Amino acid sequence: MQVNGIPWRTVWHDPDDAAAVHIIDQRVLPFRFVSERLTSVAAVAAAIRDMQVRGAGCIGATAAWGMYLAACEGTVAESAALLISTRPTAVNLAWAVERQLRTIAAAATDKVAAALGGAQEICEEDIAACRAIGRHGLALIAGLAAKKHGPVNILTQ
Repeated sequence: MQVNGIPWRTVWHDPDDAAAVHIIDQRVLPFRFVSERLTSVAAVAAAIRDMQVRGAGCIGATAAWGMYLAACEGTVAESAALLISTRPTAVNLAWAVERQLRTIAAAATDKVAAALGGAQEICEEDIAACRAIGRHGLALIAGLAAKKHGPVNILTQ
C-alpha cells in the first residue's frame, strides 16, 4: 500500500534493525498512520491479541516474524505456544507458526537465518495473495460501477 506516496507493508523486518519487527497499528486507521517497532515475541503476541494487526494473512505474517524473534531469543517452542494462544481460532496464525517450527527444526545450523527466510517467504506469499484478490476484485467492482453508473461503496472487516 502507499501512504503519502510512500510504499509500506503492514508488517516488515528492517535488515538494519535485525532485532525488531515493524507493524502498522491498524487500530487507528484510517484516521492516523502509526507504525510500531516490536522487539520481542511478547510484543508480537500483544500486537496480535490486541488487534494491532488484523486480517488472516497479516496475522499469519506477523506470527511468522514473531517466530523469527523467537529464534533470535532462543525460545522457539514456548513462543510458538504463546503466539498460537493469542488468537486460537486464527487459522493463518497457527499455520504460520507451525510452518516456522518446521523450517527452524529443519535447519542444520543457523536457526535464526532459517526463521528469517521462512518469515520472508510467508510475507511474500501473502503479498501475492493480496495482489491476486485485488486483480480479481477489480473486475467485479468495475462491473458494479458500470451498473450503478457511479461510485461503489464497499464495507470490509
